[in-house]
Amino acid sequence: MAVFDSKNFNGAVFAAYVEKTPNLNRNELIKSKAVKKRQDIADTFKDQVGGNFAVIPITGRIGGKPVNYNGATDIESKSIKTYTQGRIVVGRADSWVENDFSYDLTGVDFLEQIAQQVGEYWDGVDQNTILSTLKGAFSMTGTENLKFVNGHTYDITGKTGDEAMFGATTLNTGMQKATGDRKSKFTLAIMHSNVSTNVENLKLLAYLKYTDRDGVERNLTLGTLNGRIVLVDDNVPTETVYSSAGVYTVTVGGTLASGDKITVAGKTATLNSTSAASAGAAAGAVVTALGTMDEYTVTRSDGVITFTEKAGYYGTGAPDAEIESTAGTVEVDTTTAAGSYTAYTTYVLGDGAIEFTDCGVKVPYEMYRDPAKNGGQTFLFSRQRKIFAPYGISWINSGIISPTDAQLETGSNWELANSNEDGGAKEYFPHKGIPIARIISKG
Repeated sequence: MAVFDSKNFNGAVFAAYVEKTPNLNRNELIKSKAVKKRQDIADTFKDQVGGNFAVIPITGRIGGKPVNYNGATDIESKSIKTYTQGRIVVGRADSWVENDFSYDLTGVDFLEQIAQQVGEYWDGVDQNTILSTLKGAFSMTGTENLKFVNGHTYDITGKTGDEAMFGATTLNTGMQKATGDRKSKFTLAIMHSNVSTNVENLKLLAYLKYTDRDGVERNLTLGTLNGRIVLVDDNVPTETVYSSAGVYTVTVGGTLASGDKITVAGKTATLNSTSAASAGAAAGAVVTALGTMDEYTVTRSDGVITFTEKAGYYGTGAPDAEIESTAGTVEVDTTTAAGSYTAYTTYVLGDGAIEFTDCGVKVPYEMYRDPAKNGGQTFLFSRQRKIFAPYGISWINSGIISPTDAQLETGSNWELANSNEDGGAKEYFPHKGIPIARIISKG
């Protein structure tokens, strides 16, 4: 049966093929228990406004200290706090098209092949959604939220040499910093290939293997480190960090005349008979026009103006410079480029770190045929609505129907789950109970 033939297409059968498609990354996420299925929540969404945002209760744990049982001390009773967590449905859709002529030439058009590609495509989308969600959680601000962000972040980029690289003790230390004696709950790490390669070179990472349909044993993009599964994904956050000042020069030269205009960093100096008398005088007029700059410390030696980046503005780069003149010139050069390094984020997840719900759609797969376009084309449309909720962290922007990746990555859309009580009685979910950590390294 041809796949792209709307007369024969059966959406339910196709969905079954997609679901049966083995995806190794997804399977390992689920087997690691880092992603926990919560299909019971799907019914809750049907009962709430719009069916896209719901508030779910999280029952706290008993705690406190016992009193001394000596027959004279009153026993103090304590209640269990209930926290609420907002969850948002992430909806995504896509489509693919096949020309009749392509099939006429190749004869390749098999249901299982198409289903495998579609299944792997959506698994990649889901994984990116999880990464965007984690980035948003670690972008939260506010006193209580920062207890999670800072407490669950192990940043070693401030160290020097090999100590700033992901090494033999990095994972273990990062997990302990996040959850203390509960670090054994962590089961999976998601890291950039640069980091995984560094760890592999240290002979700390062993890649898992599988046997393909042809009986050939191949490496997976999965390994193990300190007993935890390692998933390699270059979509984890990376950031260029500038660590030292850049130094740049603007050199004034040529034959200058009164009325010439020199513009540097958006500030213009119009030369008069005095400032046009020499390159040094013209450069002095430019420095006067610039005044005190936020980005640079500015000095001058004759016709050469030197711009040194200030702390907080490393990586700004050289200022723009131009001249309106018949024979005068300005030239921009780099004396010292700003020092920089790449900071790589590794996420570490424990049991139930992400709770997953497939909310479903009315028509997940369907066909549409245009017999005229390009001699005949058939389209495959696909839709999905899913929830990826980080345990203990609440989505708070109920005004969004389906968040984009950028909105998921925005910290102001998230906060720690809390008791929603007024005033000082409000309590936040204990961040040590959230099995999510972040390690930032130079490689």
